Amino acid sequence: MTPDAAIAPDEAMPAVTRYRATIMQTPTRHKLEVRTNAVIEVDASGTIAAISTDDHRPVDHDYSNAVLLPGLVDTHIHAPQWPQLGTGLDLPLETWLFEYTFPIESQLTDPLVAARVWPSMVSTLLAHGTTTAVYYATVDVETTTMLAATCAELGQRGFVGRVAMDHPIHTPIWYRDDDPSVAISRSAESIRQIQSLDSELVRPIVTPRFIPACTNETLAGLGQLAQETGVLVQTHCSESDWEHHHVIDRFSMTDTSALDGFGLLQAGTVLAHGDHLDGDDFSLIAARGAGVAHCPLSNSYFANAVFPARRALDAGVKVGLGTDIAGGAEPGLLRQAAHAVTVSQMLEDGVDASLPADTRGVADSRLSIVEAFYLATVGGAGLLNLNVGLMEVGRPFDAFVVDTNRTNSALQVWADVDDDARIFEKVVRLATPSDIRDVFVHGRRVSGSERA
Repeated sequence: MTPDAAIAPDEAMPAVTRYRATIMQTPTRHKLEVRTNAVIEVDASGTIAAISTDDHRPVDHDYSNAVLLPGLVDTHIHAPQWPQLGTGLDLPLETWLFEYTFPIESQLTDPLVAARVWPSMVSTLLAHGTTTAVYYATVDVETTTMLAATCAELGQRGFVGRVAMDHPIHTPIWYRDDDPSVAISRSAESIRQIQSLDSELVRPIVTPRFIPACTNETLAGLGQLAQETGVLVQTHCSESDWEHHHVIDRFSMTDTSALDGFGLLQAGTVLAHGDHLDGDDFSLIAARGAGVAHCPLSNSYFANAVFPARRALDAGVKVGLGTDIAGGAEPGLLRQAAHAVTVSQMLEDGVDASLPADTRGVADSRLSIVEAFYLATVGGAGLLNLNVGLMEVGRPFDAFVVDTNRTNSALQVWADVDDDARIFEKVVRLATPSDIRDVFVHGRRVSGSERA
């Protein structure tokens, strides 16, 4: 979908809108819930008022030959990297940042460039079923606010953060804050501007890029800012060998403990990647109510390890999924769910065939497709303290409709072969934007085949 084709949210909604569809969702980590031919009633506020299984009641929109799933929650996206999606993935992280990422992000501080990029990205992500997105924007306040306004205009839930970065060694002089006072004051101004949009969908988020990019004074000031404003925090944490050991060398402690000391580890803090976290880190993260944005594809390129998602969940850590655009070269979170299963199997089995089979992997690491989809919906919503991720009475109607058996689609359902579990797995693994008929956020159609 191009920006010109993006569907603006409806200005008004009827008192009650009724939809018929087969609901597939994961209310718990190990449970697939299927409600065949369910009727969902959505009130004028966009909230689910009732769900029934009466096949004979009239409906406004009949999706009886499709599957309805809860909207996807992408917990880690670098918005200004959208133009570089799919490039430079053969480089180590620290080289990729300076040769690819910082130059393109610098261009997105130009409002004329941002005005073209932001609508392209947001409308494309909506077309993939991403109803909630957590964004790193740029160091610039104006273009960060523009991104928040774009989310509000196109109808996507968003957490939008102005990136703070001022370290004189690990950031380029032409793309960083001048000093800690600038980093903190601009972050505070960005919070004020985003809140002034008065959008029910979009919130600011305090965003120190990661410890190597920030001075101690900036980290401490941002921790204080987050606590004073009650705004959530996002940053990178123990992503790669380089980043992980930089923090240990600098502070004689891991990322997790260092962030905690700066007041940045709190309920709802989104820690991107976390591949090198250990058991003590998991205990501290769980105790603080923070969590990890698991980015399985980008981790395969940059993290030098596989995030042990199952071990983190077992330790009580909140875990969501992230695309990590553009470190992750695929914008759809369904594909990330499939990748999460793949990398978990590689972690369990091991990858070095020269080692004995019983020693080359990490036992009990495997995720199921149900667990992976749970991370993409309920997991991410729980990390952000949002009441989305499920279709239940009282929750906002954030959902997307997937057609099955569309001509020339790989997603085909065979009645004599496929049961509910197989259909669900096919949808998660195979559905593309071409198969996604309609997308709803808070009851309003924001992407799809026709206006509601």
